[in-house]
Amino acid sequence: MAELVDNFDWDNVGANSFGGNYTAEQRAEMEQMYGETLTTVQEEEVVKGTVVGITDRDVILNIGFKSDGLVSITEFRDLTDLKIGDQVEVFIEDQEDANGQLILSRKKAKIKQAWKAIYDALENDTVLEGVVKRRTKGGLIMDLDGVEAFLPGSQIDVKPIRDFDIYVGRRMEVKVVKINAAFDNVVVSHKVLIEKDLEKQREAILNNLEKGQILEGVIKNMTNFGVFIDLGGVDGLLHITDISWGRIAHPSEVLQLDQKLNIVVLDFDEAKKRISLGLKQLTPHPWDSLPADMGVGSKVKGRIVNVADYGAFMEIIPGVEGLIHVSEMSWSQHLRNPQDFIKQGDVVEAQILTLDREDRKMSLGIKQLSEDPWTRGDFATKYAVGTNHNGLVRNLTNFGLFVELEEGVDGLVHVSDLSWTKKIKHPSEVVKVGDRLDVVVLELDVANRRLALGHKQLEENPWDTFQTVFTPGSVHKATITEKNDRGAVLELPYGIEGFAYPKSLVKEDGSNAENGESLDFRVVEFSKDDRRIVLSHTAVFNQTQEDDSRNSKFAKKKPAGGAAAPAQGEGKISDLKKPQAAEKSTLGDLDALSALRDKMMGSERQAGEQKLSSKAAPAEDAPAEGGIIAAVTGAASAAIDKVTEVAGDVVDTVKHALGNDADTKEEEKA
Repeated sequence: MAELVDNFDWDNVGANSFGGNYTAEQRAEMEQMYGETLTTVQEEEVVKGTVVGITDRDVILNIGFKSDGLVSITEFRDLTDLKIGDQVEVFIEDQEDANGQLILSRKKAKIKQAWKAIYDALENDTVLEGVVKRRTKGGLIMDLDGVEAFLPGSQIDVKPIRDFDIYVGRRMEVKVVKINAAFDNVVVSHKVLIEKDLEKQREAILNNLEKGQILEGVIKNMTNFGVFIDLGGVDGLLHITDISWGRIAHPSEVLQLDQKLNIVVLDFDEAKKRISLGLKQLTPHPWDSLPADMGVGSKVKGRIVNVADYGAFMEIIPGVEGLIHVSEMSWSQHLRNPQDFIKQGDVVEAQILTLDREDRKMSLGIKQLSEDPWTRGDFATKYAVGTNHNGLVRNLTNFGLFVELEEGVDGLVHVSDLSWTKKIKHPSEVVKVGDRLDVVVLELDVANRRLALGHKQLEENPWDTFQTVFTPGSVHKATITEKNDRGAVLELPYGIEGFAYPKSLVKEDGSNAENGESLDFRVVEFSKDDRRIVLSHTAVFNQTQEDDSRNSKFAKKKPAGGAAAPAQGEGKISDLKKPQAAEKSTLGDLDALSALRDKMMGSERQAGEQKLSSKAAPAEDAPAEGGIIAAVTGAASAAIDKVTEVAGDVVDTVKHALGNDADTKEEEKA
């Protein structure tokens, strides 16, 4: 129990206010002591605080301010052994809130300190340590004391990483390589730390590297053109052509990622630090294992590994290939695409044509395994002149087309041998490549491998018949199909073409016939050998006027019995010298012979037209009967030709005699 002080002056205490008994010096000393216990703080500043109390929800910190601050206990979860008296760094958010409380944050203090450490690490090239929180697209997310940073997949290790999940939760040392302050993004790298460690090892390897040296490496990356091998800090390229002596489409056919293997150094560039490696060079070359008895003429079997435009490569054994040129695939003289004969992957048999073991080259042939059709014993008989065949059109040219009768046997059909009636400028007007065409052999030259073929010769030459139909002076209906400065091409019946000069296209009204018009044309000239028919439309009406004039002249000379008699007083002395009956007999003979010739010419023309019509519509009679009819028709046609020729000579003789008589009369009159 407290003891009472005797003689205590209670009056003195009550008379003065609290602290009133201090002198000025004492008061100043006490204010200084009180001021030293307080510190001046500013908002958004990181300060150190001392833990003075811990509750279930908060941690009470003394930062030397007039009041203590509270921090949520959840911000101290990383400090499991927190106790009173520990010092921690906190961030001053507010000196005094609405309740007069000092607001502090340990989390914001850590973030601010972390950003400071990140900027210092970038500036000073120092190493930071963080924890991998999770994986993301293209890399990992790390926690650097509360700040998230991005670690790209290419910066995790010097070799490609295919499984990022194995790094989640690991603590890793990294270097800051980039900061984007606007978006608070940080990019870090772990690879640069490894590269520094490997730099010395790389220099040691390059200094001791030699061509032909055998090293051990690990496949770190695989591409279409080869694989990259890690030689312990140095990467080398193993090209796809140096993996195997045989052909491979992709390195994955024989190699795997992360596979360890021995390789040989083929070449290296110290300046560019490039190393070329080889794997197949560790095994003997397959050409050295070829049998000694294998030579020109030997038959081999292999697989087609590549097909090019000029041929195909056949692999006899892995690493030993031969070229089969497209010209050695078929006896045909027309080069085609090798894909028409063989495909990649096919297993075929071939014959060795050339073999060079030193240069390791080989040429092969497939057609040599089959007989050359031009050397067969029955070739001359099978393709004798006059034999008919059916072939495939292989090629078209300006002068004709090539027809393949069988594999390796081609013949030329000249453009002039395609049709009897049409003037064909290019074979494409009649056929196209790939069509089948009936032909007949015209010429055969086995020594020079030449075969002349014809298509029109399969039919009888219609110009023999045309000669009897399109006789000079006959009139036919024709259509103008083409017109130019030189004249016009006319389409006549039976598909034959004729020609008319520009002056022969003048119509009776003085206008010119135009393209597409169908008019009557008179045959002016007919040439069977040249297959040429010249016609004229102008001659149709001009010839009609001449005939009318001639008939009227003859009518005046006829007697009263059949023609007008001469008028009275118009008799001539010359008329008395020749009996009237003789003149009548001569004119009658002329008319009769002319009528006979016209009749016979008409009969001959009618026979020719019937013959052409029969060709257009084939008869249904038996072959034997048709042969008899043809023979009779031919004999009749020959007889008509002979009679027509004799009649024509008689008529011409009579005309000549009459002409001489007229001249004599004129002389007597004079």
